[in-house]
Amino acid sequence: MSLALTMDFQYNKSIDKVWQALTESGMLEKWIWKNDFKAVVGYKFTFRAEPSEWWDGIVTGEVLEVDEPNKISYTWASGGEEHVVTWTLTETPDGNTNLHLDQTGIHTEDGLKGAQYGWTNMSAQLTKVLEEE
Repeated sequence: MSLALTMDFQYNKSIDKVWQALTESGMLEKWIWKNDFKAVVGYKFTFRAEPSEWWDGIVTGEVLEVDEPNKISYTWASGGEEHVVTWTLTETPDGNTNLHLDQTGIHTEDGLKGAQYGWTNMSAQLTKVLEEE
């Protein structure tokens, strides 16, 4: 069985600013974790968080699709699971940005709940980072 997470977030910033936050390593570090990310199809990257007793703090991935500034997709592998994360950005009529998340390949309800919890918290961090820009 494979589960999917779908979430939408609204930001009072231009699509270009939100794109930067999703694709530039230095910006990603401010709201996710340390990383060596590059928005280049085929690029393999690593995110590194503080390890805990339940998790080694490492997420590896590979960029699958880049359609600047509208869509980016990559694998997200950790703890023996590999998901696909896809961000779709849409400019709203007032010049703000809707950010749509699809995360597929989740294998358990706990995994789904964990992903939702994680992205909700990271979205709050992203809001703070975008307010600083």
